[in-house]
Amino acid sequence: MKKLIAGAIFATTALAAPAFAWEGQVVACYNKVWVPAQYSTTKKLVMAAHTEWEHRNGQMVKVWYPAVYKESEHKISDGHYVARKGACVSPAQK
Repeated sequence: MKKLIAGAIFATTALAAPAFAWEGQVVACYNKVWVPAQYSTTKKLVMAAHTEWEHRNGQMVKVWYPAVYKESEHKISDGHYVARKGACVSPAQK
């Protein structure tokens, strides 16, 4: 009788042990974050800043013109996802 009870207890714990083995503890949580593409911008001078005399309404007027630049962008890296550490949220809190 003792052997039968001991065998039943052993069998019950042996079958239940794998279920307990899969229950782990949360160590860290990560969020999926989008990082946009990065660009490098260069400027090329098209026309320097200067002043000119012009005739306006019968007067001589000194007019200042600002510099004009042409801007060009070059892609450094494409957009991608990054895993960033975040707060852990349980299913009950959602």
